[in-house]
Amino acid sequence: MSILSPTAPAALALDALCLDMARRAKAAAGRLAVVRTAEKNAWLLACADALVANTSEVLEANAKDVAAALGFGLSGASIDRLTLNPARVRAAAEGLRQVAALPDPVGEVREGGVRPNGLQVLKVGVPLGVVFFLYESRPNVTVDAAGLCVKSGNAVILRGGKEATHSNTALHKLLTTELPKHGLPADAVQLVPTTDRAAVGHLLKLNEFIDLTIPRGGESLIRRVAAEATMPVLKHYQGNCHIYVDTTADLDAAARIVVNAKCQRPGVCNAAESLLVHAAVAAEFLPRIGAMLAERGVEIRGCPETRRFLPNATPATEADHAAEFLDLIISVKVVPDLEAAVAHINIYGSKHTEAIVAQDVTATRRFVQAVDSAAVMVNASTRFNDGFELGLGAEIGISTDKFHARGPCGLRELTTYKYVVTGDGHVRS
Repeated sequence: MSILSPTAPAALALDALCLDMARRAKAAAGRLAVVRTAEKNAWLLACADALVANTSEVLEANAKDVAAALGFGLSGASIDRLTLNPARVRAAAEGLRQVAALPDPVGEVREGGVRPNGLQVLKVGVPLGVVFFLYESRPNVTVDAAGLCVKSGNAVILRGGKEATHSNTALHKLLTTELPKHGLPADAVQLVPTTDRAAVGHLLKLNEFIDLTIPRGGESLIRRVAAEATMPVLKHYQGNCHIYVDTTADLDAAARIVVNAKCQRPGVCNAAESLLVHAAVAAEFLPRIGAMLAERGVEIRGCPETRRFLPNATPATEADHAAEFLDLIISVKVVPDLEAAVAHINIYGSKHTEAIVAQDVTATRRFVQAVDSAAVMVNASTRFNDGFELGLGAEIGISTDKFHARGPCGLRELTTYKYVVTGDGHVRS
């Protein structure tokens, strides 16, 4: 369904559509909150099998989106995020299987004890309720979000980008076909059936029914959602991830880490965008890493000191040091010491993922303590800040907020808690 007319009747119809979806999601969330773990896991495993069995149909739908991608003005990195292949479909299915294998956070006793007066006080995990999830380009996220939300007892309203319409529709059909087979409400996973951007605005007003909104995409989308939402928003604006190569670094390891973090998938939020190099190793390391990045088509934008060793580098601007390029571009700066690296990161970073390559434990400990970031990598690529890699099964996004969740958001981050207090006729004196 695509509502394109700006006329009042169309706007009213869209408003009514969004309200109906939200109401149905709220009802489904109430049912999901009391569904047994075994039923949720059975659905997850059945969906994983259905994905693998129907890979050809999913790829056929995805091919239509990829064919139209240039018409939407998508960059090469964005087209890569949009593209599915058999390996990525298998990875999505494996993510569902991992989520099924994880402990259910709903009903989990997180803290508890007995008061001196005999009252038992427990803090128990409960679902958030209804999640409105907006995302761009990456259709595999449809699978991740649905799996995580249902396992954590939440209903989800999915709103993918227009560039992935065919892919998301095919995946949504597979997921929802399995819901009633396993005793789960049919409205637990809904896909907004219109590409009209006004639908987002309508849904963001429905805080009576929607408990949390999670935008996952470009900065403009996230800022719009944060400005218009009437319910809490879990977000990150940018992924300007740094790698700092210390004077004590193993330079072989540093080179591997930088190439992997920048080049493996440059269009994702945990790719490295900035490289900081200690002045003591700059003369040895920069020509080496410069050649390796150039071989892979990476444009280097460097500070004046960097350009002493890499004369072909483009002069870096202030904006370059703060940029999330999402492409084969990296900013490079030579710093005099670790403290200067930390200061640079805390000014220009986006609190997403920062990495240090160093053999000195004192240096790594200081970096971990001083850098303000959702995740810090020590002698490892920034690309590991990912729910799948960190054992969450999958993630619904990476948050740079500090409330209520930070970093990759998996099952536990999609729940809250309530206190359950049990007495034996207790009254307060």
